[in-house]
Amino acid sequence: MKLPFPLLLLSVVTTIHGFQVRSVARLSNPRFGSTLTQKTSRATTSHRSVANQSIQEDDASISSWNRLVSSLPRLSRNGTPDELDMKILSTCIPTMLNLMVVPIVNAVDTFYVGRLRDPLALAAQSAANQCFFTVYFLAAFLPTITAPVVARAIGEKKWDEARDRVCESMFLCNVLGGIGSLILIAFPEQVLRLVLPKSGTTVMAYAVPYLRLRAFGMLPALLSSCGFAAYNGMLNTVTPLKVTLTTNLINMILDPLFIFGIGRGASSTPSSLIISSLQTGFGAAGAAAATSVSEIISSLIYVRLLIRRKLVQLKRLLKPPSLKALIPLIQGGLAILLRQATLNVAFVCAARRAQALDPSGVSAAAYGITMQIYSLGVVAHLGIQATAASMVSSARATGGDSAGRETADRIFGYGCLLGMVLAVGQYFLLPTITPLFSPLPEVIEAVKGPAAISSFIHLVNGLVFAGEGTLLGLGAFKDLAIITAMGVLCMISCLISPLGKSLNGILLSLAAFNLFQGLAVTLHHVRVSPLRRKGFRGR
Repeated sequence: MKLPFPLLLLSVVTTIHGFQVRSVARLSNPRFGSTLTQKTSRATTSHRSVANQSIQEDDASISSWNRLVSSLPRLSRNGTPDELDMKILSTCIPTMLNLMVVPIVNAVDTFYVGRLRDPLALAAQSAANQCFFTVYFLAAFLPTITAPVVARAIGEKKWDEARDRVCESMFLCNVLGGIGSLILIAFPEQVLRLVLPKSGTTVMAYAVPYLRLRAFGMLPALLSSCGFAAYNGMLNTVTPLKVTLTTNLINMILDPLFIFGIGRGASSTPSSLIISSLQTGFGAAGAAAATSVSEIISSLIYVRLLIRRKLVQLKRLLKPPSLKALIPLIQGGLAILLRQATLNVAFVCAARRAQALDPSGVSAAAYGITMQIYSLGVVAHLGIQATAASMVSSARATGGDSAGRETADRIFGYGCLLGMVLAVGQYFLLPTITPLFSPLPEVIEAVKGPAAISSFIHLVNGLVFAGEGTLLGLGAFKDLAIITAMGVLCMISCLISPLGKSLNGILLSLAAFNLFQGLAVTLHHVRVSPLRRKGFRGR
């Protein structure tokens, strides 16, 4: 086993984190045992001043060109980013790093599973992870809507409402996460049939134990996501980053121990089954066990931190809230649930197509590696999405639509710049990155084309995630669900066409989905949403 690759990844993230921690101020609440920093005051004052200035001007006089120019990052006279840029960067960069740690650790999982030199193990890991996240994202609509709801409540100084929303979300996470875990543990074969064809019995033998061990992390993962969303709603992105770094370091340490074992002196007595498994290793399923352990630790840390901030009361995590209290979450949640369901349909279809391309598992392994590489860039875009969801909601609560528009436009600009950087960076790094996931020449060759296509999808992802985050910040959950459903229809149409019969075609189908999403959310932002130019429709 070679350790430099995972340790190098962790050291890079830790170094960047150390730099960012010194530059990002921590946001807190006096009712929760600490004081609000000057960062919140400056944000409120700035947004109000922008709103007042915008009220004096005719919104309809803002030209499209001026609006486009204003969306680009600005420099002050001394060459540093202006105040709005600093607020965006101080929220976005730690959020990106926080989200990026998870796919980096997943990449380390794939790295160690790849050391088993078995393409079927990689194919099983890809199938099991797809099934896990299919069930997970059906419940993950709760963290998605928690951040903007908490941000709006804090912006309006409604601290009790913020606490209520967090507790209600976490209670529902307990219920839905528990149901999801039971389904995956009790019926793994039936769930895996969503992805694996009938001929995939060999892959099934690897995937069943992997999925069962991964299922133990379902409920903790949802609680951690709610904790992260609550902190993101407070514009505190440094604390979640520390939690993520700590728990994923544990994951990386456990990976080789659980996959390859700590020794070879296995015992055959029933009472020593667990010790025997630890000595000989769980194989590919060991990566799932390591991930579940780290997610359990993460959830415990988040619950403890939120209790200290008085955003969570332990008894309310097990006590059902009233139906009246759940209505706001249910109203927004149903639309987001519909969106997640349609996304799941699309990506399950794509994974199933990849699994059925050849019985050797090479194409499925190549698809899993391609999506692993692609996800490293996607999480950076998710940082843009989370920043937009929180900052647009907060800006509108403190400064009105004009402040929300300025913030959203600038985030769109950053999203486009990020997309260009990621597209070029991933494309030129592919020859170096790909061999790290598998030493098998046939798998490396199969990855080249799909991974190159996925690189350039990032060009349009800048618009996609900035637009989706803005819609979340506006609470336009229904509009977002409709746009996503239409994009998924476009993707599935491509998958059932001759395009879906090759790995490159599957990635082109994904590109078609993202292109539609990017155009749709941008059009919604400039012509339909409350942040459009006033008087635009009358022209």
